[in-house]
Amino acid sequence: MAIRVNEPLLLGCHLSIAGGFTQAIDEAEKLGNTALQFFTHAPSAWRMKALADGVADRFRERRERSSIEMVVVHAMYLLNLASPDDALHARSVTALIEEVRRADRLGADGLVVHLGAHVGSGLAAGIDRIVAAVNGLLASPVWIQSPGLRLLLENTAGAGTTVGAAFEELALVLAGAGDLSRIGICLDTCHAFAAGYDLRTAAAIERTLQELDQTIGLERVQLIHLNDSQLPLGSRRDRHEHIGRGEIGAAGLGMLVREARLRDLPFVLETPKKIDGRANADRVNLAMVRRLRMQEEAS
Repeated sequence: MAIRVNEPLLLGCHLSIAGGFTQAIDEAEKLGNTALQFFTHAPSAWRMKALADGVADRFRERRERSSIEMVVVHAMYLLNLASPDDALHARSVTALIEEVRRADRLGADGLVVHLGAHVGSGLAAGIDRIVAAVNGLLASPVWIQSPGLRLLLENTAGAGTTVGAAFEELALVLAGAGDLSRIGICLDTCHAFAAGYDLRTAAAIERTLQELDQTIGLERVQLIHLNDSQLPLGSRRDRHEHIGRGEIGAAGLGMLVREARLRDLPFVLETPKKIDGRANADRVNLAMVRRLRMQEEAS
């Protein structure tokens, strides 16, 4: 007997807002997507250009008329919530609060955040700084006045002194947070694989999900960044690859998108934008995910 796992699949990819916020929805719909992720500003700059009058309203109105069921904003890369440097830590918390304000104005459902690096102060100290930053956000008027937004903490590949590669590290952050009602985890498959969590076989995926459930709780995973990995298991390097063309492979990623415990979650691709020298990579990768989702499995 075979089981066919059918649509619907809450699926999307990270898109640019270079042509405007509403154009990102246009592009997502052309790709047949039901989820969308974007940066609201240049991700490698502290400066956040103010959202012009009407921009947020037009985006919300366009979304209401679209097929998009979930909108996720990705926070800037410069945030370092684990930093021992008081000035950088404070600047990161202030910027995170502004990211929340912008995401809420756009009606986003989630804000994805990288935790940062302890830069030699030690893992425990880094986690304490992250907990302080998260609790500072939770106490801010901006967070309190943004009840529809969830904070999604993303696991990392583990390069250098970055925090969040091990599930236990994320669990410690969650344990220190004052209110978990709107905090979840964004699980990046490339990052997890780079950090040493095998996702290539059914047995490996079962071990990884069991560890995730025992440390964090699978119910805390609210978004999956579905990416293959250019580099081998445990490389500790963040190098995304096209779906099925990397070290995780089509078999492993297929099992993930068909996994009963994950199948109702939104899957967002952050794969490279060019494939075989052509700029249609999103369409190719999305088609691959849809094929993998529909494959039959022996029961």
